[in-house]
Amino acid sequence: QVQVAESGGGLVQAGGSLRLTCAASGIIFIISAMDWYRQAPGKQRELVATLPSGGSTNYADSVKGRFTISRANAKNTVYLQMNNLKPEDTAVYYCRVTTVNGILYWGQGTQVTVSS
Repeated sequence: QVQVAESGGGLVQAGGSLRLTCAASGIIFIISAMDWYRQAPGKQRELVATLPSGGSTNYADSVKGRFTISRANAKNTVYLQMNNLKPEDTAVYYCRVTTVNGILYWGQGTQVTVSS
């Protein structure tokens, strides 16, 4: 059974930090990318950071210099280190896993709330 599980969300004051974790299991195909998205209330889901296998990271302009995506030695785990958080970073953060044959898997999301 495929599972994509995010964790690490919570409530933090502006200027604080959080580290999100995404762990994928049960996926039989090779993973080509693991990405972080977020969706704020009333807004569309947006790409935050992407980490393709063997490729370079990419970030939304709004998080460049503050967020860092990285992969654990267990390659089906990816992190999102979020520093200097702002109230506008408040959203549900989702992990998306893409396989080499184009299958997408989404997690259930983890809530991040940044208070001013």
